[in-house]
Amino acid sequence: MFQPVGDAHKVPIVEGTPIAEAKPFNTNQYNTSKPWDAYSNNSYSNYNGSKGETQPTRYNDIIFAIAFILHIFFMAILLVLNTASGNEYNGNGSYSGIIGIIFTCGLISVGLSTAALTFMMNYATELVKMALFFSIACNALIGILGIMTGQIMMFCIGLVCFALSCCYAYFVWSRIPFATANLKTSLVAVKQNMGLFLSAAWFILVAFLWTIGWAILSRNYMSSYGSGIIFLLLLSFFWTHQVLTNTLHVISSGVIGTWWFVPEETSTSLFSPALTSSFQRACTYSFGSICFGSLLVAIVQALKQLLHMIRDDENILNCLIDCILDCLESIIEYFNKWAYVYVGLYGYSYIEAGKNVMTLFQNKGWTTIITDDLAENVLFMINVGISVISGFVSFVMVHFDNNLIGVLNVSNPGLIGFLLGMIVGFVFSSILLSVVGSAINTVIVCFAESPGEFEQNHCELSSEMRNAWRSAWPNEF
Repeated sequence: MFQPVGDAHKVPIVEGTPIAEAKPFNTNQYNTSKPWDAYSNNSYSNYNGSKGETQPTRYNDIIFAIAFILHIFFMAILLVLNTASGNEYNGNGSYSGIIGIIFTCGLISVGLSTAALTFMMNYATELVKMALFFSIACNALIGILGIMTGQIMMFCIGLVCFALSCCYAYFVWSRIPFATANLKTSLVAVKQNMGLFLSAAWFILVAFLWTIGWAILSRNYMSSYGSGIIFLLLLSFFWTHQVLTNTLHVISSGVIGTWWFVPEETSTSLFSPALTSSFQRACTYSFGSICFGSLLVAIVQALKQLLHMIRDDENILNCLIDCILDCLESIIEYFNKWAYVYVGLYGYSYIEAGKNVMTLFQNKGWTTIITDDLAENVLFMINVGISVISGFVSFVMVHFDNNLIGVLNVSNPGLIGFLLGMIVGFVFSSILLSVVGSAINTVIVCFAESPGEFEQNHCELSSEMRNAWRSAWPNEF
């Protein structure tokens, strides 16, 4: 055991050393031949802040799952009625060109995202450093654009963020080796479970179809009713997309957790036992928990969007409300990111999962570590790069055939085509690479609570992460 120095709540601790016979996932309940049979256990255990335990088979937060399913059913009925009445499209032209752009840019973003896995594996350290400089450059660009456009507030914000990002880069530079090791471990886990990308592709398809259906339905209702209906429509849109994203997060966490503890259950095929069981649990027992956390984020997102749609000017009150909503969204999303790891790993309810995983980090003294998004910054940088390439492809397509988006009747089709391609590329690549992001978070949680099992099952990766830990925190062993 690595002993703490001083206050245990301020110094990171990694418990466990290489052991000859490390017990598998959830020592009291886990069965190596059928890794998720522990879900049949009928009793809860008290969480002691050191390691989660697999929860019994039950539908958690079921009221939110029922509410979400009823909401989807109601929206489907409205869409059928709206289509039957002939209101699905009242303009001239065809959307086939736009669909073609979306399809092409989607394929490109999927291909680039897949290729990025190998690139990240080979150049992990360089990419972590580049991501820090990328953040600094983006903030500098905001300040420069503020000067060029005469926006003093924009310039000041860019300047402050530039200074803060430079300070952040300076203080976290020594932690790059650990972020690199974490990223490499996550990529190895994902590449040995490529079936996760089939799940991601499925959720992309569902999200795409949902967006089209919602757009058809909402066009008439938003123009015919007041802000109350607009808010409900926005809530429906954001809630559904949050549920899709978080379901993929939970599935990924379950698969990566099985890879950590029982790797033989994750590498048999694209449809490994780990993937099928994680998918089943996420869509049944844990679905209510997913809907619960997703609803909280969706409410804030819908309020933000409604505020942007109905406000007439940029006064101080509106800016203050917008800032408060941004803060709330960030807090809830941060809580969800870690809570859903425990939901995927152990089947806790939403509130229990969030409380327990935060207790784990507090007891380990890891509250500072989990705020370092060095590895996840790499994913964001790659998302932006893919979206720019996708936007350029769309721009070229529209440049040679303006009729592709002629139905939109815009004065600058090239710009609109570029923006459309960027949005499609960013959304598709972010969903695919969110699998890696979920793996990164899961690896951090598992490394905090079960490094011994990691040493036994993945000795080389474990050694690299331990050495990186010593490099980042040399005085804490």
